[in-house]
Amino acid sequence: MTITLRDLLADGKVHVLDGAMGTMLYAKGFLLNVCYDELNLKQPKLVLEVHDAYVRAGAEILETNTFGANPVKLKSHGLADETEQINRAAAELARQAGGEHTSVVGAIGPLGVRIEPFGALARDEAREHFRRQVQGLLAGGVDGFILETFSDVEELHQALNAVRSLSDLPIIAQMTIGDDGLTHYGTAPETFGRQLTDWKADVIGVNCSVGPAGVLEAVEKLAKVTDRPISAVPNAGLPKDVGDRKIYLASPEYMASYARRMIEAGARIVGGCCGTTPEHIKKIRDYVASVVPRHQPLVVSRETVTTPAGVKPVPLAQRSRWGAKLARGELVTSVEIVPPKGVDPTPMLEQCRALKAAGVDAVNVPDGPRAQSRMGVLPSAILIQREVGVETVIHYCCRDRNLLGMLSDILGAHAAGLRNILIITGDPPKMGPYPEATAVFDIDSIGLTNLVYRLNHGLDPGNNPIGAPTQWAIGVGVNPGAVDLDRELSRFAWKVDAGAEFAVTQPVFDPKQLEGFLQRAGQFKIPIVAGIWPLLSLRNAEFLANEVPGVSVPDAVLARMRRAQDKGKEAALAEGVTIAREMFQQVKGAVQGVQVSAPFGRVEVALEVFG
Repeated sequence: MTITLRDLLADGKVHVLDGAMGTMLYAKGFLLNVCYDELNLKQPKLVLEVHDAYVRAGAEILETNTFGANPVKLKSHGLADETEQINRAAAELARQAGGEHTSVVGAIGPLGVRIEPFGALARDEAREHFRRQVQGLLAGGVDGFILETFSDVEELHQALNAVRSLSDLPIIAQMTIGDDGLTHYGTAPETFGRQLTDWKADVIGVNCSVGPAGVLEAVEKLAKVTDRPISAVPNAGLPKDVGDRKIYLASPEYMASYARRMIEAGARIVGGCCGTTPEHIKKIRDYVASVVPRHQPLVVSRETVTTPAGVKPVPLAQRSRWGAKLARGELVTSVEIVPPKGVDPTPMLEQCRALKAAGVDAVNVPDGPRAQSRMGVLPSAILIQREVGVETVIHYCCRDRNLLGMLSDILGAHAAGLRNILIITGDPPKMGPYPEATAVFDIDSIGLTNLVYRLNHGLDPGNNPIGAPTQWAIGVGVNPGAVDLDRELSRFAWKVDAGAEFAVTQPVFDPKQLEGFLQRAGQFKIPIVAGIWPLLSLRNAEFLANEVPGVSVPDAVLARMRRAQDKGKEAALAEGVTIAREMFQQVKGAVQGVQVSAPFGRVEVALEVFG
């Protein structure tokens, strides 16, 4: 059965639109004086190649090559009589490329002339021009429409009416804005968002004109005034004049990082407009995968899991020393030590011996932090427990493994004696130094939490008995500084319902922010462990503030580090430790544990935080 736009809108997930058609055709040697829409008839193979490239990049929605295929624009090329034929051919090409697993939407852009009251073209005439385009697209087999790059909301209204007069297929309606955040006619997103909602557009969004930052601001404004899904389709930055060409300079990585922020702000459909290529879409797809996994497993509430006959789950207090302290309500302490980049574990083990001697309860071992290549978390943790004799809390992320691989890992790690797990979705690999690495994201942290909880009750993901149950103390990550705190709390609720028994926060630099989060998260009644990161320098602080997803560093902290840095490296380090110690003193009475990072393996710095 072919996937349609209606199916994608109904599933509640985030989906990826394709990128620019004109940019790709221009790169193939077709100058701007060529009618790109006519290529659907004259050079169909080239149009098909562009669609194919976007499908391979991961686009789930393909736009037809018909942005200017209305009678008014085609007339300038002597092609007005071929309007229906051009649109039909375009839809058939996109459908051929998309197959059964990709939605095809008919692209309709502005007529290129002003309509009343700003121009001579009457509204009903505009609607009839759009109707001809819609008829051709319907004949070619589209399953939805995208009305895009409109500056005049009334012209968009006529295009929407034209579609509605011929079809009940879903419509994505997108305006375009300038650097000032308004349309060319001065309309604000809040205004056209309400109008398009009243006119019953199925998706409301912004495309073209500005780069990701401007579109993100528009998404944030639209989210406040409409309950419709929102689309965000920016250019690859603002174009720069280079010789006689306009070049778009925003990198695929930059576009992708903003795609994630747009999703967090409320976007349900993300893609690219002018200047974007399949490489941009590929990286956007990886980021979308890190927010919404490819396969959403059925998450079963912990209340409905039935333990097989003869199997008795082990209470948290009996699973590990870490679990026992949490169960008793005592403060737990841990320090994060990253695995080595090479094969020699000696430095890591020496760091862990120092932590054990200092009385730290556990060592937190990250799993491929920031998508970089390091020794695996499981062998690292096994070495630490075997050679040093201190418990570990393994971070385990969903980025690199499919469901079966995760299941095998977790069963094997348990057999090797590991007992404490912190389940995270993981950063996309594009953040690391290996640009061609790919992500898996079969399930996210909610689904994996559910899987481990079931293992603790003697069941595999298929509800089959496994014999003796596992004894994992199950933790999850949570971000008190999330841009969309409501969404973060909603996901936290799902994690708790799936089986989470404790949570570890992102690094805390604002106690008031944490306090507000704890007040709202208190309903979940599971222990919270606060993350604390001693800053080494101003550069370290700025890196965390600007380049690490989910970490919020207040301006006041940056200002303190800036003043200290002016006095020298040692003064900056001392101030960073002082800030971390302040965080520890202020939050330890409100949480049930702290996880202190040892930046760059500086164990002595981490231990100073405890006083």
